[in-house]
Amino acid sequence: MGRQFHLTQGSVESICAHRHAALGDGDPLAPPLCQSTTFARDRVGSEAEHQYSRVSNPTVAELEAKLGALESAPPAACFATGLAAETALFLATLRAGDHAVCAQGVYGGTTRLLRELLPDLGISVDFVDATDAEALEQAVRSNTRLVFVETPANPTLELTDIRRAAEIAHSVGALLAVDNTFLTAVLQRPLDLGADVSVYSTTKFVEGHSLALGGALVSRDEALLERIRFVRKCTGAIQSPFNAWLTLNGLKTLPLRIRRQSQTAATVARWLASQPGVERVRYPGLADDAELALAESQHDTDHGAVVTFEIAGGLEAGRAFAGAVSLCKLVEHVGSVETLLTHPASMTHADVPPDQRRAVGLSDGLLRLSVGVEPPAQIIEDLDHALDAARGIDFAQEEIRACHALA
Repeated sequence: MGRQFHLTQGSVESICAHRHAALGDGDPLAPPLCQSTTFARDRVGSEAEHQYSRVSNPTVAELEAKLGALESAPPAACFATGLAAETALFLATLRAGDHAVCAQGVYGGTTRLLRELLPDLGISVDFVDATDAEALEQAVRSNTRLVFVETPANPTLELTDIRRAAEIAHSVGALLAVDNTFLTAVLQRPLDLGADVSVYSTTKFVEGHSLALGGALVSRDEALLERIRFVRKCTGAIQSPFNAWLTLNGLKTLPLRIRRQSQTAATVARWLASQPGVERVRYPGLADDAELALAESQHDTDHGAVVTFEIAGGLEAGRAFAGAVSLCKLVEHVGSVETLLTHPASMTHADVPPDQRRAVGLSDGLLRLSVGVEPPAQIIEDLDHALDAARGIDFAQEEIRACHALA
């Protein structure tokens, strides 16, 4: 049985900041980069811990130990990307004839993987509003083997009740996997809430500096982890040592970054909610948010660094807003130290028909803001300028509609 790790009060910061192994006289304070494909053996039949970096590597192993420790679990399994981690999870848990249930509010790459690849393997998948426990309960079957949710969802920030979802999955013998990328184990620990697997794109908040791709699966089920690692070995999807090393160094400041970013996000969300031209703000920590009680029961004090909001004027206003920011960087990404902005209707979901976008809550005027470490006042000043640009588009559209009405 693998070594177990247990969190104590205040130890999240220590796990992130310190080397996993005890340091002796002359040992490096920073985690070393072991940029080697293979490792020497002292005899034929040696069972050395590391033999070939497609299977395991000392730098990757250090990151795995720390990610596991953050959730009182054995070492995680790290992958080249978040989608590589999800692929391994699906291949490890699903077979031809099996059924999976996925929340409709998940990352687009996850949807593509489930809709376009798994059916070719004889695996059926149903998408459901996982925020509705009754709908989730009706979706599972006797052959359901995996329920996959993302909470908060990307980009709508809808929340799924993890405890209830776990009960529903387990009632038919299925596993519950929770994509915890937006909050990380600092703000939400799905395994403590009944989930079987925590899923991460470490590319985002865990690494935090837009330097390294990566993904990870965390579980307390040793047999499942062994199966996942076997799939990783077969597919060659392990994270590279260099990217693991960059992620280890980013992880050191994760608790400081994500708490500061979350507090700033709450400030920005409250400001946005008071602005004319902003039709709706979605942030789990807002006092009038319908899911505040659920957020407070699942999250550790703070509610994440991502805010979504809808502005009047639709697609053109959204584009005008996105084109007017300067401090905020216009990218298809979240989780960096810089504040990042995405307009899904013209960026991440531009090729999705408008009716399909709206069906999952992605209006043409929806914007996703990943709040960075800048002072709140600077972020708000930039957003205020962009709102002026969007209001100009909305006003022009109102004028055109008024002229048409008079014609």
